[in-house]
Amino acid sequence: MCGIAGYIHPPVPQIARTVRQMIAAIRNRGPDDAGIWVDEREGLGLGHARLSILDLSPLGHQPMLSPSRRYVISFNGEVFNFAGLRNELEAVGATFRGHSDTEVMLASFEAWGVEKAVRRFVGMFAFALWDREDRVLHLIRDRLGIKPLYYGWIGQAFCFGSELKVFKQVPGFSASVDRQALASFIRTGYVAAPLSIYEDIFKLPPGCMLSLARDHIFSRDGFEPDPDSAEVFRRPVRYWSAREVVENGVHGPIGCTDEQALAQLEQLLREAVRLRMVSDVPLGAFLSGGIDSSLVVALMQSQSTTPVKTFTIGFHEQEYNEAVHAKLVAKHLGTDHTELYVTPEQAMAVIPRIPDMYDEPFGDSSQIPTFLVSDLARRHVTVALSGDGGDELFGGYTRYFIGRQLWQKVQWLPGPVRRAMVKAIQALSPRAWSTIFSTLKGVLPAFTNPGDKLHKLSEVLSLYDPDAMYLRLVSQWHDPLQVVLDSQEPKTALTDRRAWARLDDFTLRMMYLDTVTYLPDDILTKIDRASMAVSLEARVPLLDHRVVEFAWRLPLSLKIRHEGEGKWLLRQILYRYVPKALLDRPKMGFGIPIDRWLRGPLRGWAEDLLDEGRLRREGFLNPAPIREKWTDHLSGQRNWQYQLWNVLMFQAWLNSNDRSPASALSHH
Repeated sequence: MCGIAGYIHPPVPQIARTVRQMIAAIRNRGPDDAGIWVDEREGLGLGHARLSILDLSPLGHQPMLSPSRRYVISFNGEVFNFAGLRNELEAVGATFRGHSDTEVMLASFEAWGVEKAVRRFVGMFAFALWDREDRVLHLIRDRLGIKPLYYGWIGQAFCFGSELKVFKQVPGFSASVDRQALASFIRTGYVAAPLSIYEDIFKLPPGCMLSLARDHIFSRDGFEPDPDSAEVFRRPVRYWSAREVVENGVHGPIGCTDEQALAQLEQLLREAVRLRMVSDVPLGAFLSGGIDSSLVVALMQSQSTTPVKTFTIGFHEQEYNEAVHAKLVAKHLGTDHTELYVTPEQAMAVIPRIPDMYDEPFGDSSQIPTFLVSDLARRHVTVALSGDGGDELFGGYTRYFIGRQLWQKVQWLPGPVRRAMVKAIQALSPRAWSTIFSTLKGVLPAFTNPGDKLHKLSEVLSLYDPDAMYLRLVSQWHDPLQVVLDSQEPKTALTDRRAWARLDDFTLRMMYLDTVTYLPDDILTKIDRASMAVSLEARVPLLDHRVVEFAWRLPLSLKIRHEGEGKWLLRQILYRYVPKALLDRPKMGFGIPIDRWLRGPLRGWAEDLLDEGRLRREGFLNPAPIREKWTDHLSGQRNWQYQLWNVLMFQAWLNSNDRSPASALSHH
C-alpha cells in the first residue's frame, strides 16, 4: 500500500522539488521508500511513497518503468492475481527482474494494452500511468473505490494524488471551499464523489479511467489549459460499471438451488481470501465478532497452517462493546487474538488527529474506533483483512428491513390523513410528548425518548414515495441548504434518480445506492484513511469484484430470508465454521457514545466550535438551526449526535486548515 502524487505543467525548473514535497506530505502511506520520476521536457513529474508488502527489495521501487521503457507507473494498492498473470506472460516470453505485482502490471500493459490489462486485474488500486510513446497520462481507480485518487487543475498545472494534502504543496493552490460539496457533506457526513471539499479538485469515481493526451492538455503556447479540453478531465470513462453489474445480475439471476448457491459463493470467498493472504510481511485481520469479519477470519484460518493474528477493540460501555463476542469467535477458531479495551480518554484523544487524517470533513464517528483498531493491529502486522462490504452486498443494514416495513405501514394511509397526523404530532414538542407518555405510564407503551421517536415518525409520514424515505434515512440534515450559506446541493449518485439502476424492488434499490455512494465515500474512505494513518494495509476480500458480480445474480431471498435477518447466505457459510450460538445476536454498529460525550467531556470543545459568533465570522454555516439542535441535544430530549458531529467535523477541519474569515467568504 502506498501513496502517489504528481502533475503535468508547462516545463518549469521546480517540478522535481514540488513532486518531492507532494510525496513528503503523504509519507504515512508509504514510510519504507520514496521516489520520483521527472521528464523535464514534458513537464511531467510522478512521485511515490512506498509501504513495502510484496518484493521488499529495491526491485519493487517506484515509480517503475516497463521493460521497453514505454510506460512509467506510480501505483497504490495490490493486484492480487498477479502470480497467475505473470505465469501467462512468461509463457509468451516476458521476463521479470523481481516478484512485485507492479512489474506484472507493466508487462500486462505492454502485452494487452492499458484498458484490457486493467479489466484483467483483480485487486484494489489507484495509479498513474504515463505512456511515453503516445504522451498520454492515465489515471485509473479500482472497481469499487477501495483506493482513493484525487485530481484537478491548480493554475497551469494538472495535479493528482492519493490524498488532498498533496495539493497544498503545489504553488498557487487556493484551498477554496466548495459550498456544493459542503452541502453534500452536511447531508450525509461525507463529500460525495466526484466532488472534494475544495473547488476544482475532484475524486476519480470507482471503476473509472481518465486519460489525458499531453498535446490536448495545453494550448499551443503551452501555458494555459486548452479550452477545447477543459471539460475532458471532468468526464472519466468507465471500464467497469456497478449499475450494469446490478441490472444484468437482477435481470439475469443465477438459476440454482440454495445448496448450489452456497457452494459457489463459499468457493469464491475462499479464493478471494486466499489471494489476499499473499504477503511478504506479517498479516492479520480485524475481528468484531459480527458475521462479516468472523467469516473472513474463518476462511483465513481454514487456509492457514498457523494461528491467524486477529485484533479487536473493546469498550467498557456494554452497548458499544463487541470484544466479548469477538473473543469467543477467536477462541473457537483458534486464532492468535489481541484485544484492547479503550477508555473514553483514549478514544477522545483521536479527535484532534481526524482533520489531518481525512483531509476533508468526514462525519462517520466510527472513524475513531476504526483508527484505534488499525493502530492496535499495526503494532503486530503490516497487513490486515477486513469484513467491509457484506452489508451492502448481502442485505445486512437495518434500513433494508425497517425501510420496507415502514413504507408498507404508512403507504396505505391517504395523503390528507397523513398530513393531519404529521400536523398533530408536530403541534407538541418532543419534550411535551415525553411528558404525556410519562404521565400515562402503564396505559401507553414504554419507550426511551418517546417524543423524539414520534417526531421521527412524523417525518416519515410526510414523505411521498419509498425512495424519498430512503434519502431521509441516510440523511443527517434533511435540508442542508438551511445550514450551508449561499449553497446549492449538487446532483450526486444519491440524489440524481436519472442515474440510478433500473430496479423495481425498493430493497434492491437501497442496496444498490449504498454500494455506489455510502460504501466508497464513507466505509472505504474511513478504512483507507484510518489504516494508512498508521501505515497499515487493509484488504477487503468481500469486495473482490467477482464476489460482487456473483452476489448481484443471487435472488434477494438468499440474502434476506426471515423478517429482520439479512446476510442469510453468508450466515449459512459461516455456520460451517462457527457455531450458530456464538453469532446470532442483534447487529451492533462499530460506534462510540458520541451523544453522551457531547453532553459531558466534549461539551467545552463542541461549544467553542459551535459558538454563534464564530459561525457568523467564518461565513459558511447558518448558526440558527445548529444552535437550536445543540440546545435541544444538551437538554437530553433529542439525540442530534449525527447532525452535530457533521457540523463539528467541518468546524474542526476548518480550524485545522487555519482559514481566515476573508478566505472563508470566497465562493462561487
